[in-house]
Amino acid sequence: MNVATFAAAQLLRVLPRERITRAVGRLVDAELPSAVSSAVVGLYARAYRVDMEEAEPQPGAFPSFDAFFTRALRTGARQIEGASNAFVSPADGRVEAAGPVEPNGRVLVKGKPYTCADLIGDAVDAKRYEGGQFAVVYLSPRDYHRVHSPVAGTVRTVRSLPGDYFPVNSIGERHIPGLFSRNRRVAIVIDTEGHGRVTVVMVSAMIVGRVSVTGIDARDVPMGTHTLSPALSLQQGDEIGMFHLGSTAVVFVEPGAWPTFSRPLGPVKMGQQFCPDGAR
Repeated sequence: MNVATFAAAQLLRVLPRERITRAVGRLVDAELPSAVSSAVVGLYARAYRVDMEEAEPQPGAFPSFDAFFTRALRTGARQIEGASNAFVSPADGRVEAAGPVEPNGRVLVKGKPYTCADLIGDAVDAKRYEGGQFAVVYLSPRDYHRVHSPVAGTVRTVRSLPGDYFPVNSIGERHIPGLFSRNRRVAIVIDTEGHGRVTVVMVSAMIVGRVSVTGIDARDVPMGTHTLSPALSLQQGDEIGMFHLGSTAVVFVEPGAWPTFSRPLGPVKMGQQFCPDGAR
């Protein structure tokens, strides 16, 4: 670890992370004049090499930076690979980790241990995933930031879990123990027909002001456990939520529900398969 990395890690610990996050959230929600919006979006898109050809056409400038960041995709920009019972990526980004959930519920992300219970926020439900599989998809600033269902199923339960707002980057991952389980999280529970339960955990980060979820009429999911009534019925690839800036999606599946995830670490698009043979 060099001096600059060490200094950055110590600075992260003392910054008023929640206050900064909320302030940036208000800023990106603010309505922008068309000329300012076009300039800001243009600079951002060039800096991060955002492919605007994939975005749904706009009648004019984006009304706010948040509207740009949570932009929808053009129809047909993503295809769901394989059979309808395959397991696919819930988001654009980079597969950072994938592997087994150990019998005690432990998972390893870049050599760092986590527990399924801490990530999904329910120790009893976490037992379902022992011996199953998990995958981590990191969404970079250039990526499309809506999250979709990796399977067809039904959502009845959403858990909004309090937490910190450490940045999810190489410094945070290296120096903040239990980074994903310490940050604010929203766990979306999807029950499938014949393949058990899948949970998608949306992990916030610094300057991620809020997370919104399909089926919950709130600009930011309130803390606590929410029961959707009526339940939300999903087809594979249906939108389930969006990040209003940042961050990471972690998915869990039960043992034996799908073949071993074989997708290599690296870039992934929403709808691309994690296992080529589909469901068992």
